Amino acid sequence: MTASTSAVTGEVVELLRQLRLPHMRTAAPELLATARTQRWEPAEALRALLSEELAGRRASSIRSRRKAAGFPTGKTFDTWNDTMSSIPEPTQRALRTLEWVDRHENLVVCGPSGTGKSHFLEALTQQSIDAGHKVSWFSLEQLGTLVHRHRADDTVTKAITRIMRADIIVIDDIGLLPVSTDTAEALYRTVDAAYEKRSIALSSNLHPAGFDELMPKTIANATVDRLLHHAHIVLTAGDSIRLTQATTGKGVMPLA
Repeated sequence: MTASTSAVTGEVVELLRQLRLPHMRTAAPELLATARTQRWEPAEALRALLSEELAGRRASSIRSRRKAAGFPTGKTFDTWNDTMSSIPEPTQRALRTLEWVDRHENLVVCGPSGTGKSHFLEALTQQSIDAGHKVSWFSLEQLGTLVHRHRADDTVTKAITRIMRADIIVIDDIGLLPVSTDTAEALYRTVDAAYEKRSIALSSNLHPAGFDELMPKTIANATVDRLLHHAHIVLTAGDSIRLTQATTGKGVMPLA
């Protein structure tokens, strides 16, 4: 590389910095050197630089949306064994197309503890982030705390509106603990606000028909009515996967 060529490349990198094109700026020195030795047409070099910027922005956006989602563990389909799940494989494949998200439909996964409900929902919504969707993940208790915290200054509606910025709102582990009045209200408000506008993905130890065992019947009925109107209901069954792994020595790494 001659001194003049090096200087021009340096000027290009500085211009890209000022234009706030960080991914092009990072790729520019090596890519421009390749373009020169390979005798690329100017348009080819420009296309390659723009492709680097676009790919970098997409990757950055995915990282930001994944961080904002609030996933509990970071589990994906890389650690999912579809043959061990009681969810039929055709159902798994159909849900992984994410067509239900584009139609603002809901997904309810219910069954005994340890049968892969949360893992499946997390892997599914991790995949949805890769596809360009926004996700917000909550336990039912977190929703209740949110409503209680915002009730003091009458900003509950604003808090629910912020939740609705996501394309998929996950509510995990319903049915494990008693439901307070604030929590029941939070569930209803979230489901009502999302109705036919966003997708709710919910895991529960109880079928939604039994929610009146957890909360006042009037709130339960109104919640379930909106939740199930456009919903795919998936039932899991069998023994706890966690307990099975624990009793067979697969729950921990062997000690050295």
